[in-house]
Order: sequence, then structure tokens, then C-alpha cells
Amino acid sequence: MKRAVFNWSGGKDSALALQKVLEEKEFEVIALLTTMNEETQKSSMHSIPLEILERQAESIGIPLYAVTSSTMLKNYEEKMAEAVTHFKEQGVKHFIFGDIFLSDVKAYRESKLQPLRIEVVEPLWEKTSQEVIDDFLGSGIQSKIIVTQADLLDETFIGKDLDQNLINSFPKNIDVCGENGEYHTLSYAGGLFKKEVKFSISETTKTSFDFTLDTGEKKTFEYWQAVLTV
Repeated sequence: MKRAVFNWSGGKDSALALQKVLEEKEFEVIALLTTMNEETQKSSMHSIPLEILERQAESIGIPLYAVTSSTMLKNYEEKMAEAVTHFKEQGVKHFIFGDIFLSDVKAYRESKLQPLRIEVVEPLWEKTSQEVIDDFLGSGIQSKIIVTQADLLDETFIGKDLDQNLINSFPKNIDVCGENGEYHTLSYAGGLFKKEVKFSISETTKTSFDFTLDTGEKKTFEYWQAVLTV
């Protein structure tokens, strides 16, 4: 099998893509790579504490490799280049991701990894969101919503298990997989997990982030965020 690193977010798309890769046996996944905020020791995208990510990796049976970067990912590219060098020394030529259809995200990954002679692999690529959510619902993987975009999904969605009933309750303008950032999840049991990953939600907070759009316009987005504990 080809040696590969899986870029792990801790959420449902990562879990589904990884389960697919493990079932197909084309790649030997030697590590789950996660980007961490060095100040908070939580994952950059989902704010999952390192200890929970380590428990996920232990349950799956693949070691976690944490790449720590500064707030707002200012040194992200430098840290990722170091990680690539580390894994290339172990014969890795493929980095696997769980993206679905965001072409700019895929193009960015390829622009950074291809010059380093690392091939980007996307097991879910170009499936429709409906196809992916159907695959997820049939996978046995259990996931809870831990982040929502506040103007699209209110705080009552935090902590709920992602199942067909919950998906049916989404407003019509929500991508069912949350691929546009409408929500993020934490996967904790079923499917590829050998044992349940225990965690609690101690509170729900609202946070805001300022983004500069492609047009140059600056916009503030607010999110409901679960505070996770073990």
C-alpha cells in the first residue's frame, strides 16, 4: 500500500473519508495530522482540545501528529512544510483530505503540496452534499454539532447528534454537510472508532471573526461554539 498522512479535523467528513480510505486499502495511513493553535492547544478549525483529538486517534488506532501554529495561522505554511519534510523521510507521498466541493480549498492545498512532491488525495471529492450525508448516515459514525454559524443555525443545534431528523430541521439555505462553514461536528463513536470517545460540553459561547472576502470587503462572522471538556 502507498504510505499516506490523513489531515484530520475531528469532524464527520474527516471520519467518513478516513473510513473509506481504510476500507479500500489503497493507502497505509501512518498518521492523523491536525493543526493546533499553540496558545489554546485546540484544533484551528473546530476548537477541539488536544486531549480529545488524541482520544479519537487512539480509538481509531492511528497516531496523531499535531502541527502547532500561532493565532490566525500566521506561520501555518512554514509548519506544514516542516511536517511534509518529516513524513517524506518516512516514505509518504500522499496527503489525504476530506473536502467535498470547495475548489479554491483544493487548489490551495495542491499549490502548496505539489511543489513539495506530495499528491493531494480527496476521497469525497465531487460527490454531492446529499450523497456524502447519505454515506455518513449509513456509515455508523456518530457525530455531534459543536460549531454553528450564528446567523444560520442558533445555539440550540450545539450538542445535537447529526441524524436524519436533525438534518430535516435545517433551514433550506443550509448545505446539508455544512461545507460552506454553516456547522462543524465532532465524531466520537461508531464506524471506524473501536471505542466511544468520551467528552462533555461545559458551555456554549458566541465568538466572532473578521474575514476579508475575495472582493476585498471585510465582513464579521459570528459563531456558536461548544466548550469541550473530557
